[in-house]
Amino acid sequence: QVRLVESGGGLVQAGGSLKLSCKASGLTFSNYAMGWFRQAPGQEREFVAAINWSGGSRYYPDSVKGRFTISRDNAKNTAYLQMNSLKPEDTAVYYCAADQVATMTLAYTYWGQGTQVTVSS
Repeated sequence: QVRLVESGGGLVQAGGSLKLSCKASGLTFSNYAMGWFRQAPGQEREFVAAINWSGGSRYYPDSVKGRFTISRDNAKNTAYLQMNSLKPEDTAVYYCAADQVATMTLAYTYWGQGTQVTVSS
């Protein structure tokens, strides 16, 4: 079956950096777009970044543009989210997702279990 496993979360001070990884199995990774989303307590899950199957197209909301970078390594079946200049408001559980089309909506077929990112002030 399809599995997406996130890693790399943790506690970091404001202004710091973290790199999240999402290892995929059970699917032909290079056929799928990948997305990253986050959900803070009491809030809706929100879009953070997306990348198409080849890595040639990337999408970000204004809240993270210029600070976060999504990438992928199709040979390793892994997607990444490099997060720089982190702010306390970036604190959330971060999820990766896979679908055949890159989208900024929640319409992804497969989801990981999430990894906690906490940014202290």
